[in-house]
Amino acid sequence: MAQMHDVGRFTIPPETQHLEALAREAYAEIPEELRQALGDVIIRVLDFPDDETLEEMDCESPFDLLGLYRGVNLVQKSTYDTPDDVDMIYLYRRPILDYWCDSGEDLAEVVKHVLIHEIGHHFGFSDDDMERIERSI
Repeated sequence: MAQMHDVGRFTIPPETQHLEALAREAYAEIPEELRQALGDVIIRVLDFPDDETLEEMDCESPFDLLGLYRGVNLVQKSTYDTPDDVDMIYLYRRPILDYWCDSGEDLAEVVKHVLIHEIGHHFGFSDDDMERIERSI
């Protein structure tokens, strides 16, 4: 378990459960109408994307991908669609931590940014739309 000083800084790399907690906190800040529209999207934190995902996304390194939305975005879904699987948002712990260390940004803000970006893919939002959502919370 990660140890924290009273200033909230980690002394060892945060583990999966810490990023999951940050993702839950960020998700709770998203406007209610977006959360309701998300429906059954599941958020998972994994250390890295699998090899198949890295190849599919044309990544040169497992650190290239911070998060990924898997499923059919709402712009492309039809009310007649029968889902093959539950939509998922993956947050990749090690690449997020690497970005966090390099950027010096607050870890909670990094997790929130990645989560909102992936939710934006679910809704088919533009980058400008996602930035507006981030600024609003």
